[in-house]
Formats: sequence, C-alpha cells, structure tokens
Amino acid sequence: MVFKNYPLPMHQFARKASSAALAADRQGKFREYHHKLFEAGQSLSDAKIQDIAKELGLDMEKFNKDLNDPAFQNLISRDLIEGNQAEVQGTPTLFVNGKSIKNRSFEGFQQMIEAELNKRKQQ
Repeated sequence: MVFKNYPLPMHQFARKASSAALAADRQGKFREYHHKLFEAGQSLSDAKIQDIAKELGLDMEKFNKDLNDPAFQNLISRDLIEGNQAEVQGTPTLFVNGKSIKNRSFEGFQQMIEAELNKRKQQ
C-alpha cells in the first residue's frame, strides 16, 4: 500500500496536514497520525495539528522541525502532479495497479484485487 499526498486546495490546512503526517512518519507514527487527521476533518487547525502530535507522544521539537522540511514540500508537489495526471477528484482515492476503484465497498475492492491477481497468473 502506498500513500500519496493530495491536499485539496479548498481546505486551508490540507497541505500543512500532509507535512505533519510526513513529520509523524519520521517517528514511526504515519498511520496513526493520518487517521487522526481524517477524524478531525474540517475542524483541522494549527492547534489541532499540534494536539494530534502530542496525543501520539511524538517528540515535539523534532516534529516541528520536520514539519517545515523543504523536502516535504517537494514530495507533496510531486504527489499533486501525479494525482492530477491520474485525474484524482478527491480524497481518499484508491487505485489498484494504477486503476481507480469505482466500487469502494469491501467487496468491490476485493474483486478488483482478485481480478488483477488473476491477470498476473494468466501472463
């Protein structure tokens, strides 16, 4: 599973949230932080970004230093370009082998994975 950043322009904290998740990843807490961001939804703010990091027990000095790492901005920009090329419309968007999942139910996801695995077996 690969996560890509696609901060939506209408959400003023989306890009900062992407950076924060990447900063949390440097401390081994990407998934936890990512889930908390989605739980926060539209209530996201600078304070909430800090609160989530504290709640997860992150080293705050390291977190805040990493939050402003220019490498993250480059990665996020690259992910945005890739998302635009893949015609991503919103988040989260799921792909299996480069194909967007239309049926986002568990069964739909499972069927698509099985279809892709069967193609490999036939090759």
